[in-house]
Amino acid sequence: MAIPTEPIGSVPRPAELLAGLNDQNAVGELVDQALTDTIQRFEATGSPVVTDGEQGKSSFVTYPIGPPTTYEPDGAVIPFADGHTRQLPRLAAGPFQYAATSSQYLVKARTLTDRPVKQAVIAPSALSLLYPADGIADYPREKFLEDLVNETEADIRGSLDAGAHVVQIDFTEGRLSLKLDPSGGLLKSFVELINHVVDRFSDEEKQRLGLHTCPGGDLDSTHSLDVDYAGLLPDLFQVHVGNFYVQLASETDPDRVLRIIAEHLPANARVFVGVTDPIDPRVESAEEVRDRVLKAAEHIPVDQLGTCDDCGFSPFADDTSTSRDIAFAKITARVEGTKLASEALGV
Repeated sequence: MAIPTEPIGSVPRPAELLAGLNDQNAVGELVDQALTDTIQRFEATGSPVVTDGEQGKSSFVTYPIGPPTTYEPDGAVIPFADGHTRQLPRLAAGPFQYAATSSQYLVKARTLTDRPVKQAVIAPSALSLLYPADGIADYPREKFLEDLVNETEADIRGSLDAGAHVVQIDFTEGRLSLKLDPSGGLLKSFVELINHVVDRFSDEEKQRLGLHTCPGGDLDSTHSLDVDYAGLLPDLFQVHVGNFYVQLASETDPDRVLRIIAEHLPANARVFVGVTDPIDPRVESAEEVRDRVLKAAEHIPVDQLGTCDDCGFSPFADDTSTSRDIAFAKITARVEGTKLASEALGV
């Protein structure tokens, strides 16, 4: 069987959709048009697995967040290397509930294609950052975390039940946590929280769950690329899922990272390594991707190896730093390069 290859999630939204996001009368139709075009373009790349490109989400992290009456705008701030920031809202009152679930995006995408559809969801660890440090009257953190675990489980289970090929848990805050807390205590608490959710699923279901890590990718910048993978990956691979998606193409020393992966990858899991860099405007060639895959195969058993893009191409809807054309050109290179590597390896 050929080496599997999968997208991570988001692709840049069309200009027409971005221009109409505030028009409640038109936005639904614009999302549908963008979704149809996204699926068609994914299929044209030859991608064996597709996604909805997160065309209908405001961002990969905010889709579950409810009405403004429950939140205040002054939540946690995430700084990026180029100086820009993203700010999360702050939960102001309980109970915590999802306003939207991932399955609604999945169901719509599956009506447009016969190919397997992957669904990305946000990790409970990211959503835990919505709870304020000074607490909420009559809604203790322990109760919030209980509600958070229940809601995250329901979100994932809804997509599994709706026929997702894989449900990918986006864990970009994992690497960032080591910048916030170099001791690793915060990271370990994040891993424990994710496992509280994942362990509610059967062993068979866990093989359809995955965890994605990257240093953030927004407006051609990152928030934690300077954090050493050696501090992250041993704990990351303690999450009880069957698939891991690891940003690698933008690493300065991929061989070192591959050695760490090989040392800690669970025997029953597959690792998809990033072979295209979404924030690099240069489109990789298929041959360049092939060589990256062959390098990975020197460290990782081929039957545990897959490929992916480093990150989503536009995790926040307003990120236009990468064009749709470049995104799909990179996806095409990933698909073709992985096929070349599979042929070279005889699989």
